[in-house]
Amino acid sequence: MKRLAARLFTDRHGASAVEFALAAPVLLIMIIGMAQMGILFQANAGLQHALGEAARHATINPTPSDTAIIAKANSKRFGLITSRITGPSVSHGTNSGAAYIDLSMSYSVPLDFIVFTGPSVTLSATRRAYTN
Repeated sequence: MKRLAARLFTDRHGASAVEFALAAPVLLIMIIGMAQMGILFQANAGLQHALGEAARHATINPTPSDTAIIAKANSKRFGLITSRITGPSVSHGTNSGAAYIDLSMSYSVPLDFIVFTGPSVTLSATRRAYTN
């Protein structure tokens, strides 16, 4: 009996399978988390791009209308799902005699891991464009 117990404690067959079974879920969750971070970065880039193009349109055109600025922002929102977008909104103001337009948008990104769904992350962006 002592011989069998000693042989079981010194036997290393299957140890790597047990180590892999313990480490694989952690590794999988980390890889999925990195993919979710990539989705967040892509959504933020799409949001910034849309606002940048709308601000450029407002700056270049002499008297842009709010609907034209909003249409420009909506046409340049690459990779964003329309139902998750709030805005764009346009507000006017002056700063030391200089007229400006503030553009703002937000986008809701649901975090989706394979085994559970996380909370939604709302990305917001604002861009100021000085006009004539």
